[in-house]
Amino acid sequence: MAEKDQQVHPLAPANKQPRSDEESAGLQAKELKRKKRIKYAVYIAAFAVFQTAIILVFALTVMRVKNPKVRIGRITIETMETNSTGAAAAASFDLKFIAQVTVKNTNFGHYRFDHSTMSFLYDGVIVGEAIIPKARARARSTKKLDVTVEVNSRALTNTAPLGSELSSNILTLNSQAKLKGKVELMKVIKRNKSPEMNCTLTFNVSTRNLQDLNCK
Repeated sequence: MAEKDQQVHPLAPANKQPRSDEESAGLQAKELKRKKRIKYAVYIAAFAVFQTAIILVFALTVMRVKNPKVRIGRITIETMETNSTGAAAAASFDLKFIAQVTVKNTNFGHYRFDHSTMSFLYDGVIVGEAIIPKARARARSTKKLDVTVEVNSRALTNTAPLGSELSSNILTLNSQAKLKGKVELMKVIKRNKSPEMNCTLTFNVSTRNLQDLNCK
């Protein structure tokens, strides 16, 4: 009896070989490099945000130039003569005092200003003037200047309001001034600034003292 032909069956494909240790190590190294690149990118982005915030704060504070403030800080009376007796038309005053002018500079750069005129008025009429000398207010500081002032009523054509005020032992003067100068930042940036002053001085004639001082 003839042997039955043996059927040849193809061998099943061999299972895929597992990755070698070298391949696994290579993949792990690539993954580590990818994570490091992500970490560096996060660091760079955070640093850029930090730098932008610093620049913004610098621009809003240090580089922002504000107008200095000029005021009368104190009055020291040397002489005061007034006349309120008799007719109101004969009323008069004659004062000499030292005014301490303050220039407050809140900027991060020096403020240099030229000399200017400080006027004193009674009832809208100039009764005296004084010179504020040129000077420099340092960064974030207040410059104090003593100015000698002499005022009198000789320029008044109508002294009736003065007589009425002096009879109440009060003398009210108004002082005005305007400075012209420049704020210098880091010796490179310069900004023109012209602060103005408007002060009201109220003297007590009976005590010969300054009763009130209001500046704006």
